[in-house]
Amino acid sequence: MKRWSNRVLLLLVALLAVLPLILVKDSEFGGADGAAEEAIKEVAPDYEPWFQPLVEPPGGETESLLFAVQAALGAGFIGYAIGLYRGRLNNGKEQ
Repeated sequence: MKRWSNRVLLLLVALLAVLPLILVKDSEFGGADGAAEEAIKEVAPDYEPWFQPLVEPPGGETESLLFAVQAALGAGFIGYAIGLYRGRLNNGKEQ
């Protein structure tokens, strides 16, 4: 039963991440990168970037999604590591 509920929750989270990308057309989510770019244009209008991105995401919402996925993976890794070390500590105390 627990395995089933975990899968349903994982599916719901995935739907929450993907549905806005499908349903909301022509949306623009601004971030720190866009604000920094505008500030640079104000200070130095003739500034040329050092390089261009290899792959340009189709929209701002895709960048936000990729950033959120990166943050979630990092948090999951940190949580796993903390749980692993705590479990090892608890196993050492029980013996």
